[in-house]
Amino acid sequence: MGESPEGGGGGGGGGGGGAEQRLRFKDFEFQRLASGRCRAKVVLTWSDGRQFQGESDGVISQAGELRCCAEATVRALERVVQPKMGLELLGVKAVRAFDATVVIVSLSARQESRASRLVGAYLAEADPPRGAALAVLNATNRILGNFFATR
Repeated sequence: MGESPEGGGGGGGGGGGGAEQRLRFKDFEFQRLASGRCRAKVVLTWSDGRQFQGESDGVISQAGELRCCAEATVRALERVVQPKMGLELLGVKAVRAFDATVVIVSLSARQESRASRLVGAYLAEADPPRGAALAVLNATNRILGNFFATR
Protein backbone atom coordinates (compact mmCIF):
# COMPACT_ATOMS: atom_id res chain seq x y z
CA MET A 1 0.00 0.00 0.00
CA GLY A 2 2.25 2.76 -1.20
CA GLU A 3 1.41 6.37 -0.91
CA SER A 4 -0.16 7.99 -3.96
CA PRO A 5 0.24 11.70 -4.76
CA GLU A 6 -3.08 12.51 -3.09
CA GLY A 7 -1.98 10.74 0.10
CA GLY A 8 -3.76 7.45 -0.52
CA GLY A 9 -2.60 3.95 0.06
CA GLY A 10 -3.24 1.13 -2.37
CA GLY A 11 -4.69 -2.12 -1.23
CA GLY A 12 -7.69 -2.97 -3.31
CA GLY A 13 -6.41 -2.49 -6.82
CA GLY A 14 -5.67 -6.09 -7.81
CA GLY A 15 -7.92 -8.97 -8.76
CA GLY A 16 -11.11 -7.18 -9.74
CA GLY A 17 -11.29 -4.78 -6.77
CA GLY A 18 -11.27 -1.78 -9.07
CA ALA A 19 -9.46 1.50 -8.53
CA GLU A 20 -12.22 2.83 -6.27
CA GLN A 21 -12.23 -0.24 -3.97
CA ARG A 22 -9.22 0.63 -1.86
CA LEU A 23 -8.02 2.01 1.40
CA ARG A 24 -6.44 5.43 1.52
CA PHE A 25 -3.83 6.67 3.97
CA LYS A 26 -5.71 9.73 5.18
CA ASP A 27 -4.03 11.01 8.32
CA PHE A 28 -0.92 10.44 10.40
CA GLU A 29 -0.12 12.08 13.72
CA PHE A 30 2.97 11.50 15.82
CA GLN A 31 3.78 13.20 19.13
CA ARG A 32 6.75 13.07 21.45
CA LEU A 33 5.44 13.67 24.97
CA ALA A 34 7.26 15.33 27.88
CA SER A 35 6.85 12.09 29.86
CA GLY A 36 9.43 10.35 27.66
CA ARG A 37 6.71 8.51 25.73
CA CYS A 38 5.37 8.92 22.22
CA ARG A 39 1.94 8.52 20.66
CA ALA A 40 0.91 7.76 17.08
CA LYS A 41 -2.45 7.85 15.33
CA VAL A 42 -3.16 6.55 11.80
CA VAL A 43 -6.43 7.03 9.93
CA LEU A 44 -7.32 4.99 6.84
CA THR A 45 -10.44 5.65 4.77
CA TRP A 46 -12.47 3.43 2.48
CA SER A 47 -13.99 4.71 -0.77
CA ASP A 48 -17.47 4.91 0.84
CA GLY A 49 -16.19 7.31 3.51
CA ARG A 50 -15.76 4.86 6.40
CA GLN A 51 -12.71 5.59 8.55
CA PHE A 52 -10.51 3.15 10.41
CA GLN A 53 -8.29 4.56 13.14
CA GLY A 54 -5.41 2.96 14.96
CA GLU A 55 -3.47 4.34 17.91
CA SER A 56 -0.42 3.25 19.83
CA ASP A 57 2.03 4.60 22.35
CA GLY A 58 5.62 3.77 23.12
CA VAL A 59 8.91 5.04 24.46
CA ILE A 60 10.93 7.83 22.89
CA SER A 61 13.87 6.16 21.16
CA GLN A 62 14.50 5.44 17.50
CA ALA A 63 13.24 1.87 17.84
CA GLY A 64 10.36 2.81 20.15
CA GLU A 65 9.08 5.54 17.85
CA LEU A 66 9.18 3.34 14.77
CA ARG A 67 7.39 0.51 16.59
CA CYS A 68 4.74 2.91 17.92
CA CYS A 69 3.94 4.21 14.42
CA ALA A 70 3.98 0.77 12.80
CA GLU A 71 1.74 -0.62 15.54
CA ALA A 72 -0.80 2.21 15.10
CA THR A 73 -1.01 1.32 11.40
CA VAL A 74 -1.46 -2.39 12.16
CA ARG A 75 -4.30 -1.51 14.56
CA ALA A 76 -6.04 0.59 11.90
CA LEU A 77 -5.71 -2.26 9.37
CA GLU A 78 -7.07 -4.77 11.90
CA ARG A 79 -10.27 -2.71 12.15
CA VAL A 80 -10.70 -3.23 8.41
CA VAL A 81 -9.99 -6.96 8.16
CA GLN A 82 -11.07 -8.53 11.46
CA PRO A 83 -12.34 -11.09 12.16
CA LYS A 84 -11.34 -12.71 8.86
CA MET A 85 -7.64 -11.80 9.09
CA GLY A 86 -5.29 -11.12 11.98
CA LEU A 87 -2.15 -9.04 11.74
CA GLU A 88 0.83 -8.94 14.09
CA LEU A 89 3.85 -6.65 13.96
CA LEU A 90 6.95 -8.81 14.35
CA GLY A 91 9.61 -6.12 13.98
CA VAL A 92 10.54 -2.74 12.59
CA LYS A 93 13.96 -1.25 11.92
CA ALA A 94 15.54 1.72 10.20
CA VAL A 95 18.68 0.92 8.21
CA ARG A 96 21.10 2.96 6.16
CA ALA A 97 21.26 1.62 2.63
CA PHE A 98 22.41 3.28 -0.58
CA ASP A 99 22.99 6.60 1.23
CA ALA A 100 19.40 6.72 2.48
CA THR A 101 17.33 5.66 5.48
CA VAL A 102 15.01 2.76 4.77
CA VAL A 103 12.42 1.59 7.29
CA ILE A 104 11.74 -2.15 7.10
CA VAL A 105 8.86 -3.94 8.83
CA SER A 106 8.04 -7.60 9.30
CA LEU A 107 4.46 -8.75 9.92
CA SER A 108 2.53 -11.95 10.34
CA ALA A 109 -0.87 -12.21 8.63
CA ARG A 110 -3.19 -15.02 9.69
CA GLN A 111 -6.15 -16.00 7.55
CA GLU A 112 -8.15 -19.10 8.51
CA SER A 113 -5.57 -21.77 9.36
CA ARG A 114 -2.60 -20.34 7.47
CA ALA A 115 -0.10 -17.64 8.35
CA SER A 116 2.04 -15.58 5.99
CA ARG A 117 5.12 -13.56 6.79
CA LEU A 118 5.12 -10.14 5.16
CA VAL A 119 7.94 -7.64 4.72
CA GLY A 120 7.63 -4.03 3.63
CA ALA A 121 9.98 -1.11 3.24
CA TYR A 122 9.75 2.63 2.77
CA LEU A 123 12.44 5.17 1.89
CA ALA A 124 12.04 7.51 4.87
CA GLU A 125 14.86 10.02 4.75
CA ALA A 126 12.93 13.00 6.15
CA ASP A 127 10.45 11.33 8.53
CA PRO A 128 11.26 7.78 9.74
CA PRO A 129 8.19 7.51 12.07
CA ARG A 130 5.83 8.22 9.15
CA GLY A 131 7.95 5.89 7.04
CA ALA A 132 7.25 3.07 9.52
CA ALA A 133 3.50 3.54 8.98
CA LEU A 134 3.91 3.51 5.21
CA ALA A 135 6.21 0.46 5.34
CA VAL A 136 3.37 -1.46 7.04
CA LEU A 137 1.03 -0.43 4.22
CA ASN A 138 3.60 -1.54 1.65
CA ALA A 139 3.99 -4.89 3.42
CA THR A 140 0.25 -5.55 3.36
CA ASN A 141 -0.49 -4.19 -0.12
CA ARG A 142 -0.72 -7.49 -2.01
CA ILE A 143 -2.42 -9.55 0.68
CA LEU A 144 -5.04 -6.82 1.28
CA GLY A 145 -5.62 -6.45 -2.46
CA ASN A 146 -6.44 -10.15 -2.62
CA PHE A 147 -8.54 -9.89 0.56
CA PHE A 148 -10.70 -7.10 -0.86
CA ALA A 149 -11.03 -8.79 -4.24
CA THR A 150 -12.42 -11.98 -2.69
CA ARG A 151 -14.56 -10.44 0.04
